Amino acid sequence: MRKWTLELLLAALATALGVFFLLNSLGEGDGAPVAAEVATGVLAAAGLVLFRRTRPVTLTLVLIPLGILFAMPMGATPIALFAVGLHRRGRIAAGLAALHAVLVASVYLVALGPTRVYYESVIFLVLLNVSLVAIALLIRSQRQLVASWAERARQAEEGQRLRVEQARLAERERIAREMHDVLAHRISLLAVHAGALEVRREASAEEQAAAGVIRECAHDALEDLRSVIGMLRAPAEDQPQPTLGDVPALVEQSRAAGAEVGLRLDGGDGVPATVGRHAYRIVQEALTNARKHAPGAPVRVAISGCAEQGLAVAVENALAPGGGVLPGAGSGLAGLRERVQLVGGRLEHGPTAAGEFHLKAWLPWAT
Repeated sequence: MRKWTLELLLAALATALGVFFLLNSLGEGDGAPVAAEVATGVLAAAGLVLFRRTRPVTLTLVLIPLGILFAMPMGATPIALFAVGLHRRGRIAAGLAALHAVLVASVYLVALGPTRVYYESVIFLVLLNVSLVAIALLIRSQRQLVASWAERARQAEEGQRLRVEQARLAERERIAREMHDVLAHRISLLAVHAGALEVRREASAEEQAAAGVIRECAHDALEDLRSVIGMLRAPAEDQPQPTLGDVPALVEQSRAAGAEVGLRLDGGDGVPATVGRHAYRIVQEALTNARKHAPGAPVRVAISGCAEQGLAVAVENALAPGGGVLPGAGSGLAGLRERVQLVGGRLEHGPTAAGEFHLKAWLPWAT
């Protein structure tokens, strides 16, 4: 409805402009019969309504000769040229405007001669068409610019979404590799104990048979685990997984790199290896972010907890003025959030009112 309303308004504007040209022509005592003027005017207005958007070049080529021979279609010709500049390339609009100017100058020179009316009419029509074409080209370029910005914003959002998704998948793969090490160790112990029970002299024949079944099942489960999850292991990551006891060494590495890091480790005795591994990864990512986004700022690391309350990890650092020296996509924090959620914990991060950035995580003791 809005589209047709605009087309009807433009057709009414073209008709009003054509009436102006017709009255001016009748006042000078020349021009075509009024019936022919009305017919061509209605035809020009209908052409604007039907073909201004879809076939503006064809419409303009039809209106140019009609606008030279009749007064009423002259009002539709500038609007058709405006549509060409709005929906087609600039070279096409400039070429049609130049064609119209040459034809008007030539025909009017033959009809009026080099008189004052001739020069005034030609200059008025040429300036009107050139102005409308220039405005149309400006609007078209503005629309293209806005569309390009929108496309860049869409691509940036899509890229950010893919990076976050990739970080989540990478974190899940790393957790799967860590769980592979843990489960492989426990199943190996189960197989060893079952084997010891199988050869125990005091065990009955039924107990030895049951132990043999347990040992064989443990061996099969270990092989299945290796075949399913072992493919996720990268050669560079075939090493012992970190625990909470490795956090001081991690802090020392940051200090050796020039960072000012304070560590407070309260409690944590007897923390499960899985929980300690997650805490280590959280501190590792927080220190990396601090080096990237707030180089030189002091960092405070606090870890505390017990079996009843769970393990709390807090890392705080001052915000760098004007942002960090390295850009960040937020994929590391997205990976941490995925890791913490998978084990049933909580994670929060962001700037504080005191001008600092804080990262706080809570992990359940038994995961």
